[in-house]
Amino acid sequence: MNFTPSPYSRKLPHFDVGQEYYHLVFRLAEGYLTETEIEIVRELIVSGNSKFYRLIAVQVMSNHVHILLQPSLGYTLARIMGGIKGVSAHKLNISRGTKGTIWLDKYFDRIIRNQDDFEKTLRYLEQNPIKADASEEAWKYLGWQFLQE
Repeated sequence: MNFTPSPYSRKLPHFDVGQEYYHLVFRLAEGYLTETEIEIVRELIVSGNSKFYRLIAVQVMSNHVHILLQPSLGYTLARIMGGIKGVSAHKLNISRGTKGTIWLDKYFDRIIRNQDDFEKTLRYLEQNPIKADASEEAWKYLGWQFLQE
């Protein structure tokens, strides 16, 4: 197992063990995303599938994002997260006509340990908008995307 502390780790290190599955979470620096902005972020994350990572699911909420993915060979979590957050911040700033920070610089990552953990994480992502009263049906929430193979 490779232990690679990220420069953005603050007090908690990030563990990058290569091509395992990960649950990633990152938050807005302030405010909330509009429905249009939620779609911009979701579409950007989906567009990285097969190139930078194998995307299982993404749930873009109004103030944070959950991703379940497996990095592609040669891509670290830090590189993936830098790309997602950097490009989405650029797109959101263009959409808003603003400049500056969109996302907090830190992020949460968790290695998926087994099939049961994988399924629990997927259910958690799916149910997030229901728990937040953002939608009555998880599969109809505009920030949700599940990629089946």
